[in-house]
Amino acid sequence: MEELEALALSAGARVAETSIQARPKPDAATLVGSGKIEELKAQIHFHEATTVIFDHELTPTQQRNLEKALDVKVLDRTQLILDIFARRARTREGQLQVELAQLNYLLPRLSGHGAAMSRLGGGIGTRGPGETKLETDRRRIHQRIHAIERDLERVRGGRTTQRRQRQAVPLATIALVGYTNAGKSTLFNRLTGAGVLTDSKMFATLDPTVRHITLPSRRRALVSDTVGFIRNLPTTLVRAFRATLEEVVEAELLLHVVDATSPEAEQHTSHVLATLNEIGAAGTPQILVLNKIDQLPIHSTQGDPDSAALARRILSDPEHQPAGAVAISAATGEGFEALLKKIDETLPLDRVSECRFRFPISEGRPLHLLHEHARVTATRYTGETCEVEATVSESLKRRLKKYLIARD
Repeated sequence: MEELEALALSAGARVAETSIQARPKPDAATLVGSGKIEELKAQIHFHEATTVIFDHELTPTQQRNLEKALDVKVLDRTQLILDIFARRARTREGQLQVELAQLNYLLPRLSGHGAAMSRLGGGIGTRGPGETKLETDRRRIHQRIHAIERDLERVRGGRTTQRRQRQAVPLATIALVGYTNAGKSTLFNRLTGAGVLTDSKMFATLDPTVRHITLPSRRRALVSDTVGFIRNLPTTLVRAFRATLEEVVEAELLLHVVDATSPEAEQHTSHVLATLNEIGAAGTPQILVLNKIDQLPIHSTQGDPDSAALARRILSDPEHQPAGAVAISAATGEGFEALLKKIDETLPLDRVSECRFRFPISEGRPLHLLHEHARVTATRYTGETCEVEATVSESLKRRLKKYLIARD
């Protein structure tokens, strides 16, 4: 409930009261039952509330019945998160992704709303595609979804081009991941000197940013800041933010940032690991970064026993053993040198191996990339293709994997 309250505050609401109900099973019609509805009506009247937010995901029928019974706007947790994303998206890609997620979520909820969908106004749950769009029929909604998907493909093409340009000079990539409000953007700014927005509100940063860093060994690497995860992250958002999450999937190392001051740190870690598994990044090497140790009640500059104990508890899961844990304060810089050293030790070395590639004659760019960053030992032209044998680094091999052919 504290997390739901924090989400509501991030969306601009003023929380008047919270309520919890325990029952053997959810009510099919209203989730909470008639008795709880009468109690909610009294609380709404007392506080003159305009919105009721449920932590549980509501079915279209439950939402319609609740709005009819309570005569106020009713939102569930998923819709609240979508609204926050709509407020925070700044780039064209982010705005398209949010609108796509909202339309996919609202599509099954269109039928039966009728006049309810014509209520225009501000507040939570009205941002994004807009209620006037939701008054149109399903066919036009589907057309809008397809149009957004086409626009997103063009935007993703631009992101792919940007990523290819970065990869033209093969560098290891590091992605910051973690529960929302764990301090990723503060750490990103500390690592790279970037001016990414930092805010105590949830989901303060949506659009990914990539910057260079230089490690103690003088190796250079790329670091990307990504959207924060949260428990039960709506699947519509996971799908819509596929391009953004590609920065995580493509990374050689993940810095898993955890708020060491949170009593829910272990649960937050589990939710992040589950999301990483869902997007196919569970096998990527990780460093567990215990952030905000300057805010722990018992703190010393020589190391904090509380954070060490927390690290042991989080690392006790044998299925998800990250590469190690480092306790830091992104705000003050404490533990920063230890983190850089740990990154240097954990980041995979760029091994070299003998490989054979087949390039179409019409694609000169990957062939040029190979000649520029590898040692070419043999070249053969056969019809419309060019076969090349070369000694290449692991990072370059990954960049050119679509042209790789098995050796005899």
